[in-house]
Amino acid sequence: MKSKWLLGAVVVLVLAGAAFALNFWWNLGNSVGYSPDQPIPFSHKLHAGDNQIPCLYCHVNADKGRHATVPSLNVCMNCHSVVKTDSPYIQQIKEHFEKGIPMEWTKVHDQPDFVFFNHRPHIARGVACETCHGDVKTMEKIEQVETLHMGFCIDCHRENKAPTDCYTCHR
Repeated sequence: MKSKWLLGAVVVLVLAGAAFALNFWWNLGNSVGYSPDQPIPFSHKLHAGDNQIPCLYCHVNADKGRHATVPSLNVCMNCHSVVKTDSPYIQQIKEHFEKGIPMEWTKVHDQPDFVFFNHRPHIARGVACETCHGDVKTMEKIEQVETLHMGFCIDCHRENKAPTDCYTCHR
């Protein structure tokens, strides 16, 4: 009787360990909900939502190259040299801008080094930024809303009859 109980306990532990390992592996790299603090608070809701500033105004390279890029401070200063200049956060941006010191933003949407993602062809084909980045116009603090795992991309490519061969994304 004791050996059956011991065997049952071992089986339960092995299954629990396997379930934990499988869950860990499945969610590896899944950053849904990731919303790091930034050097200063930045509201996409205010800028892209309320003020209707287009994504490409700040993320100027998204339609021209591989990366969307975080805006340089001179893009911020285009407006903030006259708008809300009394804000301590804007003063911090201005100080960095005048001294030529970049702001150290934390990247939210990231891909492994072996994945080649290019914004340009997606924008050229009319894929809305919201498809991958969510409705940022409603976000006070930006967060990742999609897994950005290969399955997410493959599903979209299949739905839109886009290439799905390995070398489309892996170089």
